[in-house]
Amino acid sequence: MEFDDDIKACAALVHRADPDRFMAAMAAPVEARAVLFPIYALNVEVARAPWVTQESMIAEMRLQWWRDALQEIAERPNVRRHEVVTPLSRVLSPHLAAQLDEYVAVRRWDIYRDPFEDEVHFDAYINHSAGTLMAVSAQALGAADEEVLRNFGYAMGVANWFRAIPDLEARGRIPLLDGTQDGVRVLAQKALDRLARARSTRTEVSSQARPALYAGWQTEWVLRTTLARPERVAAGALAQGELRRRFSLMKTAATGRW
Repeated sequence: MEFDDDIKACAALVHRADPDRFMAAMAAPVEARAVLFPIYALNVEVARAPWVTQESMIAEMRLQWWRDALQEIAERPNVRRHEVVTPLSRVLSPHLAAQLDEYVAVRRWDIYRDPFEDEVHFDAYINHSAGTLMAVSAQALGAADEEVLRNFGYAMGVANWFRAIPDLEARGRIPLLDGTQDGVRVLAQKALDRLARARSTRTEVSSQARPALYAGWQTEWVLRTTLARPERVAAGALAQGELRRRFSLMKTAATGRW
């Protein structure tokens, strides 16, 4: 697929707003980048939609705009012209576009300040956000078992959630059901168990789909660090040093062992 101006715009958007996913995409083969950048650009746009306004109705409208765009992609052939939507329409099947609709819908939680109702509610949020994004990213590239992808996506989603907690709390959100150190450890271990399950069946992810999983290259480190030092979550101290961060991504891409 050609790197046209739209895909370049998507790459620039991801570079500015999500440097980790940008690095992961750049570690992928060139042809995979042309698929991943529009999906990651959608993630940027949807993730920030609830935060750019204090008005819940406007935030709802922003998310609905993306749901309408994804419906157009799923139904075809009349898809709105947009620097993210247009390249998305070239890389998403109707099925994958419909899956991303659930990803957008679940982000409504971000608009409001209500806590999660229970563990089922929290797990559904992570599965439909991080899990669905991982499933779509990988399956847009090649064949991959959805359960493997969702297990990996859940682990990655929890790791990223831990890293985001100081910012979420500063914005008045209640991000965890149990914010005690013991509660944090339990969640980290649960995510590590899901990661182990995904890795135990890694052969169910084709080599073509594998580059989508590079985005989770820091997941195990974050989860194991959280398990050992849960106080680092509240302190916002879950970032790898730059050399470790770059080397671990290079190792993941070189070996293909996510």
